[in-house]
Amino acid sequence: MPVSCSNVMTDSDTLTLSEKKRYDYNKLRKRLRRLVGEAIADYGMIQEGDKIMVCLSGGKDSYTLLDILMSLRGHAPVHFDLVAVNLDQKQPGFPEHVLPAYLSGLGVPYHIIEKDTYSIVKRVVPEGKTTCGLCSRLRRGLLYGYAAQNGITKIALGHHRDDILETFFLNLFFGGTLKAMPPKLLSDDKRHIVIRPLAYCREKEISKYATVREFPIIPCNLCGSQQNLQRQAMKEMLKVWDRQHPGRLENILGALRNVAPSQLADGVLHDFRGLEAHRVLDPAGFVENLDTSCGLEILQM
Repeated sequence: MPVSCSNVMTDSDTLTLSEKKRYDYNKLRKRLRRLVGEAIADYGMIQEGDKIMVCLSGGKDSYTLLDILMSLRGHAPVHFDLVAVNLDQKQPGFPEHVLPAYLSGLGVPYHIIEKDTYSIVKRVVPEGKTTCGLCSRLRRGLLYGYAAQNGITKIALGHHRDDILETFFLNLFFGGTLKAMPPKLLSDDKRHIVIRPLAYCREKEISKYATVREFPIIPCNLCGSQQNLQRQAMKEMLKVWDRQHPGRLENILGALRNVAPSQLADGVLHDFRGLEAHRVLDPAGFVENLDTSCGLEILQM
């Protein structure tokens, strides 16, 4: 979408849409609000008096996150404040005027952190290698630093359901670990809590919402970094599954919320070596109430 500086679309603006489009928009908006509200409630993301830093990159996800949180704030059972924060990493061609113009029109408090991490990344990372890893670490450090200095109690990121599932399969296929992006996270130094209110939202619905809202999208490839081919492969895999097997992605997300450690093989999460101590024996040393009928029936077949 071309970069523009139009203000956020209000409910009254939807009157210019056709009846069908207006109906679809309202339905989508209600769905996203409901899913965000459910995620916030399920994981206790927001408490009374929270000061939430919404990390705004200029992409569809973070715009949608800020928009929905602003919408929910007026009806929330607790009071919380929002501040939008963007990190200007001095990438060539970055349109510095877009976010200040947009955020000023919203009336939401905001701050632009200006730090030339682009030059650092270009100096350190060899030509042709992806810069995303180092760039992400530098960005996280700067955002955490701002949060610590400004009384921020929660850091809200725009990762959605598809991001979580892509990360899960990346770790499964290439990292040999069962982990994804948690909806709520305590930082390694225990100083910051990160929340992902869009955890239940589908990327394609966020894209539709961002299109209707006409957010002034800033391209995400200004740095010229190579695309993460492994993540792109996961994205394409999920798209195929979603198209050919409706409901599969919902089931996978549900599985991440319904883990049975005793049915896996992690000896840290479950004490397999100590199971003997929990076995129930009768006085003669045999397992009580042992039902062998099923096994005997199989042997007699």
